[in-house]
Amino acid sequence: MKLLNQLFTVFLVTGFISCNNSKEADSIVHYKGALKNMMHKGDISAKVQLSDLKEIKHLYALGAFENLKGEIQIFDGMPFNTYVPEERLHYDTTFSKNATLLVYASIDKWDSIKIPIDVSTYAELESFIEASAKRNGINTNEPFPFLLEGKIRSFDWHVIDWEDGDMEHSHEKHKKSGLYGTIKNREVEMLGFYSNSHHAIFTHHTTNMHIHFKTVDDQIAGHVDGLILDGKMTLKLPKL
Repeated sequence: MKLLNQLFTVFLVTGFISCNNSKEADSIVHYKGALKNMMHKGDISAKVQLSDLKEIKHLYALGAFENLKGEIQIFDGMPFNTYVPEERLHYDTTFSKNATLLVYASIDKWDSIKIPIDVSTYAELESFIEASAKRNGINTNEPFPFLLEGKIRSFDWHVIDWEDGDMEHSHEKHKKSGLYGTIKNREVEMLGFYSNSHHAIFTHHTTNMHIHFKTVDDQIAGHVDGLILDGKMTLKLPKL
């Protein structure tokens, strides 16, 4: 009887560990840090070293550097990170810095979907991405990454450069603390993460998306604040 009890205990423990590992394995998107801690607590300290992720194959990631000194965007393992010392845009193509916020996934294959011309605004794009994901069998109650590629009509962008010691955070201050502007009729690659359950974690409370970009000529990269499409872009979703 004692042996049976021991075997039963081992079975339960093994099953518990197996279920936990399975749940982790099924989770495509990982994140470090949280927007709410920045906004309400002023916590912009390092949460992860980018070098810890360097060996992940087909890494796609976005976020912000430690102390909000720049934007992170990594496309298929290649960093196109940006920061703005002395109000000039600089690239950092290494994994040498730390992030206060990071969302990432490893995706090796994508399905391409043409975005129709009647999808124009940020809100319309969000709805289209959700509907397209459902059609492709993606569980939209779990976060997932997406790509946007092609010529965009226009979009607003910024690269954050937070003032040292400023503890009063807001979305508007984040957008205007560094470099910002509007880009029109430009070939771009955009990386986004969709989630309907991570508001104030890695999406703002008014949206289910967080999007970063780089121009295909590698001249500008950063955070996307708003956009207008005109039927010239393609959506890419993880291939199941």
